[in-house]
Amino acid sequence: MAVPAEIAARVVDPRTYADGSIFESYRWFRQNDPFALIESQDFDPFRVVTRHADIMEVGRRNDVFHNGLRPVLNTKVGERKMRELTGGGPMVKSLIQMDDEEHRKYRGLTSAWFQPNNVKRMEADIRAMARAAVDRMAACGETCDFVNEVSLHYPLRVIMSILGVPEEDEALMLKLTQEIFGSTDPDLNKSGYNSLDLKDEEQKVDVSTILSLMGYFQELTKRKRANPSDDLASVIANAQVDGAPIPDLEMMGYYIITATAGHDTTSSSTAGAMWALAENPAEFRKLKDDPSLMGTMIDEAIRYTSPVKHFMRTAMQDTQVGDQKLSEGEWLMLCFASGNRDETVFEDPDAFRVDRKPNRHVAFGYGAHLCLGQYLGKMEMRILFEELIPRLESVEIDGDAAMSQALFVNGPKRLPIRYKLR
Repeated sequence: MAVPAEIAARVVDPRTYADGSIFESYRWFRQNDPFALIESQDFDPFRVVTRHADIMEVGRRNDVFHNGLRPVLNTKVGERKMRELTGGGPMVKSLIQMDDEEHRKYRGLTSAWFQPNNVKRMEADIRAMARAAVDRMAACGETCDFVNEVSLHYPLRVIMSILGVPEEDEALMLKLTQEIFGSTDPDLNKSGYNSLDLKDEEQKVDVSTILSLMGYFQELTKRKRANPSDDLASVIANAQVDGAPIPDLEMMGYYIITATAGHDTTSSSTAGAMWALAENPAEFRKLKDDPSLMGTMIDEAIRYTSPVKHFMRTAMQDTQVGDQKLSEGEWLMLCFASGNRDETVFEDPDAFRVDRKPNRHVAFGYGAHLCLGQYLGKMEMRILFEELIPRLESVEIDGDAAMSQALFVNGPKRLPIRYKLR
C-alpha cells in the first residue's frame, strides 16, 4: 500500500514528535500498513513496526533481528560522515551496539546492580533526594517550570550518586546529556540551530560532546581503579570479560549509556506524569484519594510518555513476522510509542488513566534489550510522587508547555505549572 506523503514525512521529522502529530501517523500505520516501507531522500529505506504484538515478536527474536549494527535512525549524510571520522567503526560501543553472547556478557557485568533486591536497598537515600526535590519545588512558591526545577535534577542526582559522580559535576553531565538527546532541538543542542534548515554539505558530525564525556570518564576510571568504592563506576572501571579488562571503547560506552539514558528517560517520564496530572484533574483527584494507585500511575505515565520513541533492528536472514515477509538486511524501526497506543491492547489508548490495569506497555523495550534500569526508574518515580502527592493540593498548566524535537528520545523540555503545595 502506498503511504501518503504527509503520513510518511512525519516519521523522520523531529517536530512531529514535539507537537504530537506523529501519533496520527502511527494510527494510520497500525490500521493500514503496520510494516510500512519509509523511503526518504535523507534516510536509507526502513520499515516502521507499529503494532504492539509485532514489536514484541521482533524484540523477542533477538537471534534474527540484531540491534547492534545500526541501532538508531540516522541520516545518510550523518552515517557517511561518522564512518569517515571513525574509519567505519562505532564512535561509542554500549549495550545497544551489542548482540548475542557479547551483549549477554556485558549486560551481566552490572545486571545485579539493577535488580529489585539491590535497588530496594537504595530506597532510603533516594527518598531523601525526593524530599529535597519537593522542598525545592515548595521554595519556588506557587509556580515553577517543573522540568527545570524538579524532573531534570532529581533523577540526575539519583543516577550520579549510584554511578559515583561527584555532585559538583552533575551540571556538566546534564548539559552533555541534553546535547546528545536534543541534537535536533534548537533549544537543547550545542549550536542552537535547527538541523532541518541545514543543507547536506552544511551538516557536520559534532563529536565534541562524546569526546567530553569520554575524557571525563577516563579520568574517573583512573580514580576508581586506584581507589575503588561501593559505586557503579568502580564496577565498570574494574570489570573483566573473559578474564581480561574490558576495552576502552566498551568501557566508555558503558559509562555514557548509564550516565545519560540513566536519568534522561526517567526525567521525561516524571515530567510526563506531572503534565498528565495537571491536564486531568479527575485523575489527579483519583490518585490523591487512593494512594494505592501510585504504582499503576507510574506505569501509565511511562506508557503515555514513552520517552524512547524507537530502536532500529536489522534482519539477519529472510524471515516473517505475522503476515509480513522480511528480507535479510531490511532495517526496522520499532515504534514503541505506537505500540503503547495500540487500540487492540489498550482501551482508549490516548487517555491517561492512573488506574489502568493491565498495562503491558513496551516503553522499556522487550526481549534481550529490555531496559536494564527499569526497576530503578520506576522506583525513583514512585518515591518522588509518594513524597509530592500528599502535599500537592492542586496543579494546572500555567503557560507554554513543550516537548523536545527529537526522533530517538524525547520528552517535556518545558512544563510551567501553577500549584498549591502544603
